[in-house]
Amino acid sequence: MADGFASTSLPRHLLRGAVGFGALIAAFALLPLWGPATLLLAPIGLLALRGCPTCWTIGLIQTLSRGRLERTCKDGRCELTAAKNTRAPRR
Repeated sequence: MADGFASTSLPRHLLRGAVGFGALIAAFALLPLWGPATLLLAPIGLLALRGCPTCWTIGLIQTLSRGRLERTCKDGRCELTAAKNTRAPRR
C-alpha cells in the first residue's frame, strides 16, 4: 500500500501538524493586531500540512497504521486485514 501522505515517524507527523495548524491559526488570529502581513503564515502552514488539513489527517491515519494493516486485492475486490506482524517497520 502506498503511504502517500504518511510521515516516517509519528512524532515527526505530529510536529508537522503543530507547525501547520499553528501557522494557519496564527495567520488569521493575528490579523486584527498586525494586519495583512500575518497572512504570510498561511503558506507556511499549508506547506507543513502538505497542502491541506485533510491530507495531514489522512497521513496521520497512514502513519499510525503503517505495518499493521495489509491490503490484498483479488478479482477486482480489495480487502483490508490485520498484518501478521503487528509491529510497524522502522524506517
